[in-house]
Amino acid sequence: PDRVLYPEQGLTKRDMADYYQRVADRILPHVVGRPLSVVRCPQGREGQCFYQKHVTEHLPPAIRGIRIRERGATRAYFAIDDLAGLISLVQIGVLEIHAWGSREEDLEHPDRLVFDLDPGPEVEWREVVQAARLVREALSHHQLESFVKTTGGKGLHVVAPIVPGPDWEQVKEFTKAVAMTIAKQRPEQYTA
Repeated sequence: PDRVLYPEQGLTKRDMADYYQRVADRILPHVVGRPLSVVRCPQGREGQCFYQKHVTEHLPPAIRGIRIRERGATRAYFAIDDLAGLISLVQIGVLEIHAWGSREEDLEHPDRLVFDLDPGPEVEWREVVQAARLVREALSHHQLESFVKTTGGKGLHVVAPIVPGPDWEQVKEFTKAVAMTIAKQRPEQYTA
């Protein structure tokens, strides 16, 4: 529990676990019952980090797998069901949690659209916020209410919950069209 995960702030695993306990009511609805991909940094943010989406042996019991067929094989993606699962992610050094846009019971039909605003190093924060507002405005023209999420980096996600129905290809076409429209309106500022 005393392992320092964020040296700049002196934050430990215990600090992260305490934080997740305080915000559990807000974060759990976004991660429970969804396949998860994670970024693990067992020695903390300044150590070696790696991306992982498949469960392996030697994980805490509160981390389970959701079996998904991909590229001709069935693999188990990370999944959690409760606060114990969230704390278990902290225990194995997870610093970023990336949830799928669909739920376990209907993997092929997303229930949210996610626009990942990923700024270049020279882009100022106010410009990232401006981009998020443009995406939100574009979505509102389609009667979609959205919210903003931080990403763990210096970008933002604009997330719009939807009723499951369209498949991944349809969702991809729609999100690409929205992004392309914004990029065409302001090519000096945005790419899709």
